[in-house]
Amino acid sequence: MQVQIPQAFKDYAARLLGAERYRLFEAALGDAPSVSVRLNPFKAHYAAWKPEQADGYDAPVPWASGSGFYLRERPAFTFDPLFHAGVYYVQEAASTFLEVALRRYVTRPVVALDLCAAPGGKSTHLRSLLPEGSLLVSNEPIRPRAQVLVENLTKWGHPDVVVTQSYPADFAALHSFFDLLVTDVPCSGEGMFRKEEEAVTGWSMDQVMMCRERQREILRDVWPSLRPGGLLLYSTCTLNSYEDEENVAWIARELGAEVLPLEVEPDWGIVGDLWSSCSDTSAGTEADAWPVYHFIQGLARGEGFFMAVLRKKGEDDAASLPVTPASCGRSKGGKKEAVRTSCAVPSLCKSWLRCSGDFDFRMTGQELGAVRTVFADRIGCLQRAVKVLQAGIRVATLKGKDWTPLHALAMSVELNPDVFPAIAADRSLSVAYLRKESLVLPAGTPKGYVLLTFRGVPLGFVKNIGTRANNLYPPEWKIRTAYLPDAL
Repeated sequence: MQVQIPQAFKDYAARLLGAERYRLFEAALGDAPSVSVRLNPFKAHYAAWKPEQADGYDAPVPWASGSGFYLRERPAFTFDPLFHAGVYYVQEAASTFLEVALRRYVTRPVVALDLCAAPGGKSTHLRSLLPEGSLLVSNEPIRPRAQVLVENLTKWGHPDVVVTQSYPADFAALHSFFDLLVTDVPCSGEGMFRKEEEAVTGWSMDQVMMCRERQREILRDVWPSLRPGGLLLYSTCTLNSYEDEENVAWIARELGAEVLPLEVEPDWGIVGDLWSSCSDTSAGTEADAWPVYHFIQGLARGEGFFMAVLRKKGEDDAASLPVTPASCGRSKGGKKEAVRTSCAVPSLCKSWLRCSGDFDFRMTGQELGAVRTVFADRIGCLQRAVKVLQAGIRVATLKGKDWTPLHALAMSVELNPDVFPAIAADRSLSVAYLRKESLVLPAGTPKGYVLLTFRGVPLGFVKNIGTRANNLYPPEWKIRTAYLPDAL
């Protein structure tokens, strides 16, 4: 069904794109959105999953270096155990373009901040691409969205991730703390017109201008946390030059940054700077064409997306800055910090991680967590400046004298697979587990904590008590629909 877009947007977009590009764009709004997935490089080998051998496979996403794939139609992801186990992520193809920037400019370990990260597509992608030895901080200020972010990053399974719930200004206390900022800022959403009806009904030029000012406020607030020489990936899912090219010009001029080019293939359908060639009298006054990148429906395969890469002016350090009092910041508002104390970790719990000697174990209340020792000081800095929801691996909880393994441990790529007895679950048992139903395990299953797997991929823990098994899947993540498709 054709999207009914506002006349004011039509008039503006026609001037911005030109007649032929606008014709292709408007025609594409009547097409179904593409469906694409991206493999988890830390887990895909478990399942030996090859999308090109699947019935629904269509084509690779050309800029995603073998990890991104288009599907012919949208399957029932909700009922796929591999989806819940973090083997792949359902992500819009255009937004995976950040891979091109990271492969060119991020070649050594960094400390990275994904500022507006929920639901987690770019964060899981970042964690897949960052050089080993990097630390990713993934932030979302809105609590319900932050909880979704925690879930998706937990399922992705990499230990070197911190999830925070803070506003951009809170990070300013972490002076020159980050080497890389990824800011997929809230925008007017013109690139989502054929996917989200509210993006169409809520559009107005007043909203565009409000978004532009909000984006500048976000960037101004977080800018002190980026070290000189550090990189900013600025992106939106909108089309207009006010939120795109004009904000890139503003960052370069007001904050002090150089705009960096990327290499793209002509057949990707990516469009460059629209602003400098636009017939709108407000355009083309700042500079010649910027090296910026637009995905536009009808021209590139995907939804609308814009990205620019900028380098903060100043002396470029050869490595991440050391942790110093200046870079650590201070506790917000004098609030009492959560008590996190080192503890004598039972050898049992240590054995649950493959390389436990690389980790610093800490207790928070009755919960045992582990962060990689080399990042412990930096994570301590983060805890003093912003609200940390999760850091590293949530390993276990202490109930009386018993340690219970947490679901996050089952999802972690650091799980020692030889410690727990494993049961290979079929799809029916796996979906029952994901619905948090009562389970009946095969005869002869050992008592105690058992790891369920699906196609060799860890799915989660159950506690076998003989006559029945306690389902330990997190209740807040369970499949809630009673619907079950005929074909899975």
